[in-house]
Amino acid sequence: MPLGEANLFGLTEFDNKESFFSGKPILPQGVGYAVVVGYGAFFVLLTGLLSFLDQRYGGTKDNSEEFNTAGRSIKTGLIAVDVVSRWTWVATLTVSVNEAYTYGVSGPFWFSAAAAIQLIVFAIIALEVKRKAPKAHTVVELIRLRWGHPAAFVYMYLCYLNNLCIAILLFIGAGAILTAVTGMNLYATLVLLPLGVIIYTFGGGLKATFTSSYLHTIIIFITVNIMFFVIYGSNNSPVGTIADVYNNLQVVSEAVPVQDNKEGSYLTMYSSGGLQFGIWNLVGAFGTIFADQGYWQGAIAATPRSAYRGYILGGLLWIPIPFAFSTALGLGALAADLPISNDEYGAGLICVAAAQFFMGTGGVVLILTVVFMSVTSAGSAQFMAMSSLFTYDVYKTYINPKATDHEMLTVSRASVCAFGLLIGALACLCVKVGIDVNFLFFVDGILLASSYIPIGAMVMWKDVPAGAAIASALAGQAVGVTVWLSHVWIVYKRFTVKDTMQRMGPTLSGTCAAVAASLVILCVWTWIRPTKDDYLEKFKQIELMDGVVILDTPDKDSKMHPWFNKYTCFALPLSFVLLVVWPLLTLPADIFSQGYFTFWVILAAVWTIIATVVATVQPLVEARRALFRVIGNMLGLPMGSKPDNSVKPLDQAQEYEKSPVRVKKVED
Repeated sequence: MPLGEANLFGLTEFDNKESFFSGKPILPQGVGYAVVVGYGAFFVLLTGLLSFLDQRYGGTKDNSEEFNTAGRSIKTGLIAVDVVSRWTWVATLTVSVNEAYTYGVSGPFWFSAAAAIQLIVFAIIALEVKRKAPKAHTVVELIRLRWGHPAAFVYMYLCYLNNLCIAILLFIGAGAILTAVTGMNLYATLVLLPLGVIIYTFGGGLKATFTSSYLHTIIIFITVNIMFFVIYGSNNSPVGTIADVYNNLQVVSEAVPVQDNKEGSYLTMYSSGGLQFGIWNLVGAFGTIFADQGYWQGAIAATPRSAYRGYILGGLLWIPIPFAFSTALGLGALAADLPISNDEYGAGLICVAAAQFFMGTGGVVLILTVVFMSVTSAGSAQFMAMSSLFTYDVYKTYINPKATDHEMLTVSRASVCAFGLLIGALACLCVKVGIDVNFLFFVDGILLASSYIPIGAMVMWKDVPAGAAIASALAGQAVGVTVWLSHVWIVYKRFTVKDTMQRMGPTLSGTCAAVAASLVILCVWTWIRPTKDDYLEKFKQIELMDGVVILDTPDKDSKMHPWFNKYTCFALPLSFVLLVVWPLLTLPADIFSQGYFTFWVILAAVWTIIATVVATVQPLVEARRALFRVIGNMLGLPMGSKPDNSVKPLDQAQEYEKSPVRVKKVED
């Protein structure tokens, strides 16, 4: 129904209402503070305990290499879960639901498929990093060695810009939901949320981030499953079965047709608006991932095989989270004809409204829980990313080149605290000046779209000179911003942060212009003046701390090159299937029949269940020996012995003999 009219399905409590919440919180403030402080304290204690047990009984060393790279020994399952956690922002949940509410079935698809391709493609980059630069710490470190200090400054600016935008977006999104639901002070939320993340990241470093990612991701999956089955399998009224949702969406399509969809239906993939969002999501999200040190950190922390497999698996595990979550809550809100105001839409409160309607207070608490999990897990990854960049690319490179391991560890921890406090302050400032989640979500894509082509070329194209890498990134960014702002002014004649500057047309044109300019500049410059430098030799200059060195074996490249060929031949067709074949197969369905919609919903349900099982079980199975060792050493049982830290393997035990690299401790 249009706002202010009678509910289409006889829900009289919503008749003539112009918003769902009417500006009133659902829960008391105490609940909000309990979520932020209580959950925060619980995970600080839990991750702290796990880190202590790992160091005390598992043999893990407390040094800067371990803090920033997790010993380069993380296996496939935990890498995949960490990828899911990093890519599940609060905006992942809220924006995907908004897209479903706006465009119907095409919204969840284009949000999920278009944003998973980047993870799958990054798997190729991750394998190349392990093959060509196994001692790397950061992406800026590699750029500095290949293209020099000017290029390093440029890409440090881009990486920090990306990490700051993402972190601020995370906390503002979570704060907006907590404030709307509980009435707690928004600024207090933006200060308290980062504090808990700072504490457990300070103590455990990257491994604590991996641990929290696992715990948070499992809780998110459980919540998504609960929400999905309440809406599609509970027999509630007016929505409780697949047939109920289908029939109600047909009614809503006739009453309030979608302007850009075929026949105004919410039950079709013929949606120009949904397609435009998919294109923007595909093009813009590449820069968000490639310029995020957190994803490079995951690749660096993994074993060679796990680096690739983890990102492929992570992409496939991540898809059902926004796909199922928005198919449930976004379409459910439509099918119940809930009154959602523009302000509630912009604040990402549709998911909260749907949870309140279908599940009552328990549903709202679940939403608050999943929001907390998303912001703390992804926020921890951002703090670690910014800390690593400062420690290795500022402090070690320019301030104290002869820094000891203890000094590096101290700086890493101090920078985690500093960046956490900075993010809280910047988030408060953004709220004060009126910048919201949607603005940051779209603008980050425009500002970073020009970065991913040269960053990818850094390990994939040997001929690219430094000038081309610098010019393509900066000029592409300038072109993108110029086209975006010009489009806004030409079409709307005004600049408004919460309206015209977030419109799909200008943001899409700006993002595509940035990518096109970057690609043209990089390719033309490289073809005219290719470089002859052997950057692989430069990558060998990377030093590890605390006397640890990696010894290359003569047959390293010959062993890993077949992996690269095999996995590339898998990743690219998989991307093509997700992005082209799947949507094309939906077109003959035209406007979905009830049978086809049933298949669509069951696909989302099955995929989510499988992903939940894999994400829960695989990391535990892969870590079983380490778990047995810790338990055995705690109880004094012969279940495993402490490892000898004088030899520190880069790869997992079962891959050690066939791995192309070795790590050992050099005695002073």
